[in-house]
Amino acid sequence: MFDDWYRPNARLEFPKGGSGALIDALVRGLEKHGGRLELNAHVDEILVEGGRAAGVRLRDGSKVAAGRAVVSNATKWDTVPLLPADVAEESGLRPEADATGQCESFMHLHLGIDATGLPDDLEMHHIVVNDWEAGITAPQNLCLVSIPSVIDPTMAPEGKHVIHAYTPGNEPYSLWEGMDRKSPEYKALKEERAQVLWRAVEKAIPDVRSRVEIEMVGTPLTCERFLRRTRGTYGGTGWVGGDAGLGIPSPATKLEGLFCVGDSAFPGPGVPSVAAGGLICANTIGSVWQQLDGLKKVAV
Repeated sequence: MFDDWYRPNARLEFPKGGSGALIDALVRGLEKHGGRLELNAHVDEILVEGGRAAGVRLRDGSKVAAGRAVVSNATKWDTVPLLPADVAEESGLRPEADATGQCESFMHLHLGIDATGLPDDLEMHHIVVNDWEAGITAPQNLCLVSIPSVIDPTMAPEGKHVIHAYTPGNEPYSLWEGMDRKSPEYKALKEERAQVLWRAVEKAIPDVRSRVEIEMVGTPLTCERFLRRTRGTYGGTGWVGGDAGLGIPSPATKLEGLFCVGDSAFPGPGVPSVAAGGLICANTIGSVWQQLDGLKKVAV
């Protein structure tokens, strides 16, 4: 990534309108093809009937029946608790989850700042490696900073900038495990562990602290709570290879009708892993003719 990033004329892209614009586009595509998105619909259980995944039960007690399949885009670690213990074992999900390594979590710093007097050519993306000898996975060694409002003014009010700084998958969950989020100790650790992000932002905007109007800090416990991810993990670091010997497993499980496409089921963490797993899953569930028709629609 570093090599590609610093090639002449290389650019790291950012979606116009922010990540929300991507979500809106996906929802439009879903609804265009007859799908429906339900928010605040937490899944508490994957229903198993007659030896197959038959649907899900939501937190409010309501049930959603599955037509052809239940597709989980949660990690394997977070999908396993949704199944009866014996089914999780027999489906192969629990053994695969146990065999898959976990990336560490994140520290996040979200800022809204006064942009008065900042240069017009302020770069959108910045990367800080504090110690090249330590490696980019060392705790708090690698920091990324994005200031998307420098190229998309709709991301912030006039005269302001939004900033997101984060440590990508190198914040140890063990430092936070068992902490009370309302305790003074938690607040103190948040402030301490966020300093590396402040220093990274200061390399681009030295007086940023005096410009801050909005500040939000996220921790591994934040990721665990709001994203419902085991240990606030960023995804998998390893995976179990399939029988074909290709090293890339199928999204299908041994439980008929259950597919798992989260970022622990395909090599690598994060969105690329989920997107690739979802694509493979769609090709697995859909017929050849549906796939050919889809390819015609996207062909250039």
